[in-house]
Amino acid sequence: MIIKICGLKTQNDIAYVNELKPDYIGFVFAKGRKRTIDMETAGLLKERLDKDIKAVGVFVDDPLNEVLSLLDDNIIDAAQLHGDEDEAYIKALKEKTDKPVIKAFVVKEDTDIDLINNSPADMILLDSGQGSGKKLNEELIRSVKRDYILAGGLSPDNVGGVLLNRSVHLIGLDVSSGVETDGAKDREKIELFIKRVRNEEKR
Repeated sequence: MIIKICGLKTQNDIAYVNELKPDYIGFVFAKGRKRTIDMETAGLLKERLDKDIKAVGVFVDDPLNEVLSLLDDNIIDAAQLHGDEDEAYIKALKEKTDKPVIKAFVVKEDTDIDLINNSPADMILLDSGQGSGKKLNEELIRSVKRDYILAGGLSPDNVGGVLLNRSVHLIGLDVSSGVETDGAKDREKIELFIKRVRNEEKR
């Protein structure tokens, strides 16, 4: 099970993940979000990040050249598209990089599941909203026939239940606010989240 801790902003955050070893971390570049950082800050944090942990850049309808610049400079190891980027955008990005492209889909009642199943992205992420902190209604995603990462409302308190009832297509978990206290990453919550996922995998 892939574990991604998203929304890292500080050197303390990097120290926590270097110690606790998730598979991925996320830097948010989408404009105007409370966890947004700039390219310079991300570069400094990436230099301190354990080489075994992959950095994902989170974008919302950003220009293609900005995404490619961060990929080409190795500030990020993958791009996560969380806006209205269409198949043409994804294909154009994939033509210019061999690094993974993750497309996030906000799953609602009227979501076109075929768009998810047929997306040209290397990986997909299913969410209840952009950093909404709300848990996804899993009834809505039973028709998804490809592997996906789940986000939205995850926390150390509920991740065990999510894994207990998981779909065969669930391959990863993405958490941000669920491992924070007062808007800052909480080492104990990150540790507990990772432990509970890893312990569930051993069953």
